Amino acid sequence: MKITRKKFGQHVNGRQCYLWILQAGEVTATFTDYGASWLSFLMPDSKGNSDDILLGCASFGPLTQKHPYFGAGIGRFGNRIAGGRFAIEGKSYQLPQNDGPNCLHGGYAGFDRRMWQTRAYKKKGWLYVSFSYLSADGEEGFPGNMDCTITYGLSQNAELSIEYAANVDAACPVNLTNHAYFNLKGQGRGNILDHELTLNSSHYLPVDNTAIPTGELQPVQGTAFDFRKGKAIGQDIEQTGAGYDHCFVVDGQEGELRNCAAVFERESGRSMIVLTSHPGVQLYTGNFLENAGKDGSFYGRHSGFCLETQHYPDSPNQPNFPSAIFGPDRPYSEKTLFSFDW
Repeated sequence: MKITRKKFGQHVNGRQCYLWILQAGEVTATFTDYGASWLSFLMPDSKGNSDDILLGCASFGPLTQKHPYFGAGIGRFGNRIAGGRFAIEGKSYQLPQNDGPNCLHGGYAGFDRRMWQTRAYKKKGWLYVSFSYLSADGEEGFPGNMDCTITYGLSQNAELSIEYAANVDAACPVNLTNHAYFNLKGQGRGNILDHELTLNSSHYLPVDNTAIPTGELQPVQGTAFDFRKGKAIGQDIEQTGAGYDHCFVVDGQEGELRNCAAVFERESGRSMIVLTSHPGVQLYTGNFLENAGKDGSFYGRHSGFCLETQHYPDSPNQPNFPSAIFGPDRPYSEKTLFSFDW
């Protein structure tokens, strides 16, 4: 097991950015302090061939430009807030409207655009890299000073954990997640429509034409959103319009680490199991990808899928959803675990 640090690029503020490479057994994961981003995951297939299964930018320069949040740490509030507006105790707040009329992934300069402090260490058979950031009161319109950490861990058993923690000194919406795009065939190797997906979700959140939840928790039974018994991602995707970009309710006790999703790709023999303490998971099927990628590859539509564990979108404006308002007396703490096999 080994942790390696390498220079990655120079930020516009003059700060040196680094890669943190965690190698455990037959898998290697790479992260950077720019955006607390998860950049790559090298793993074998059933024939012993190693591939990077994460879509992403080829170098530091493109990572700092506009891209579809490849592997980014997302905050203060992942997903959308309707109209970029919410109110707490009668006081209204206006956020950037960077996704049509809505605020998406924390605004124009969310956590994916920030430099994070880093600490790497080994503990009980795991390798860890922990990123910390202090978001000042008023940043992107959010109230309160928020001290947060995103900690990635890698075990020799091909498990990757993400632990999210935050404390804020005023009541504020908080919803941290990671925006990794997976292709279990290997990045740049076609689309993900034949990946077999199972979701431990009896309900999903219908959305309006700007991708804001209507407030309902709709049963998946008899719809294109029923993945409970497993099926190819592409089997019913045409019924959704452009593709899946919906939040699913994770069955079981919210706050406890529990089964969320499983994915299997037959050609490579690779599989991935996801557990989370979050109440929901956003399935996104890369509906608008059109990006240059790593090693000369090009990512077209449906080249990758995301399973973004999170609180429900627009929770601050939806009183029937689990509360995503955190503050001095309510710290934020969530965990997601990915387990890979081949």
